[in-house]
Amino acid sequence: MTIIHELFAYLCVHDTAAAIAFYGKVFGVTEKFRLTEPSGRIGHAELDFGSGGTLMLSDEFPEYDIRGARSIGATPVTLHLHVDDADAVVGRAIEAGATLQIPVQDQFYGERSGSFIDPFGHRWNVGHSIEDLSPEEMQRRYTAMLTPTTSR
Repeated sequence: MTIIHELFAYLCVHDTAAAIAFYGKVFGVTEKFRLTEPSGRIGHAELDFGSGGTLMLSDEFPEYDIRGARSIGATPVTLHLHVDDADAVVGRAIEAGATLQIPVQDQFYGERSGSFIDPFGHRWNVGHSIEDLSPEEMQRRYTAMLTPTTSR
């Protein structure tokens, strides 16, 4: 069996320099480094999210069929961050130009969370814990939420 030591999210965006600035403003992350082509296109950049988290970024490379979510028009991926204050982080994201997808609210799974689409087309879910639940309790609440009630 292969032992995996780390997993990194690697996003392709239409403007890596702008994405680095946005993520720095919203999440307070710092840039580790970037590799820039003579043309100015960023081939690779890494952001330090703290606690061992690194986000890798690159500009689009259409010649290799590497395109960002905004160019494609959708993203199948959601990045989920646990933070101290979801309301504050989502608020900063909206103020910095993100589009609110789901307002921050208390969720059945024991988090207060919400989601937004960043200016580069990527979906972020941001939450903080409000109660510690077992998987069984989360399933019970999920089932109850999705079960229609009938009135007599």
